[in-house]
Amino acid sequence: MTIRVVVVDDQDMVRSGLSALLSAQSDIDVVGEAPNGRLAIEVSRSTHPDVVLMDVRMPEMNGLEAARRLLDPPRGVVHRPKVLMLTTFDIDDYVYEALHIGVSGFVLRGAPIAELVQAVRVIAAGEALLAPSITRRLIEEMPRRRPGTHRASRLRLNGLTPREVEVLLLVARGLSNAEVAARLVVAEQTVKTHMTRLLAKLGARDRAQLVVFAYESGLMVPGAP
Repeated sequence: MTIRVVVVDDQDMVRSGLSALLSAQSDIDVVGEAPNGRLAIEVSRSTHPDVVLMDVRMPEMNGLEAARRLLDPPRGVVHRPKVLMLTTFDIDDYVYEALHIGVSGFVLRGAPIAELVQAVRVIAAGEALLAPSITRRLIEEMPRRRPGTHRASRLRLNGLTPREVEVLLLVARGLSNAEVAARLVVAEQTVKTHMTRLLAKLGARDRAQLVVFAYESGLMVPGAP
C-alpha cells in the first residue's frame, strides 16, 4: 500500500527537501505541500493524505491549530489524517497540547532520514506510537506539567477491566499489537478488540492518546521499564 503524505513547513528548502526524500521511497507518495497551517488544511482536504508531516511553528496558522482542525474536522468532513509533527525543541509546550488533540508522534528537525521514513510508516500503519527520545521525555514529563489531570484520569482507569489495564500498560511500554498478543498468549485479533474497547472507553483517538492516559493516570510511572 502506498502511503499518501502532505508536507507542511514554512521554509521552502526544508519543505522541498523533505518531499524529495520521502518521494524517493517506493511506498510513499507526497501528494501535496503547504507553507503554513491554513494552506495545510486546504491541501489535506483536497488530497486526502494518510499522514500530514507538520512543522510546529509557522506563520498565519501554526502547526498545532492546523492539527487540531484536521483531527477534529467540522461536520460533513469525513477524512481525518494522522499527523506527525516536526519540532526543533526537546521539550515544548506546543507538543504537550498536541498529544491531547491526537497528534500521533514527533520527530526532531534534522533527524536521520531513516528515522523520519520509519515514523511515517509506523504512524500510517497505526501499529505503535513512535517513541524517539523526544516523545518519551515529553510523555514522562506530562504528569508533572499537568498535575490536575491525575485524579480524573485515575477515576477513568477504574472503568477498565483487568485485562484492558494489562493491554494498556503494555501499549504504554511501546509494544505493538503482535508483541502484546505474544506477551499475553492470546490472538492478535483479541488484542485489537481490547484496543477498540480501550479507545472507546477512554475517548482516545489513537495509541498516542492511550499512552498519554497511561502516564496521566499513574498506571505508567515515568522512568519505568
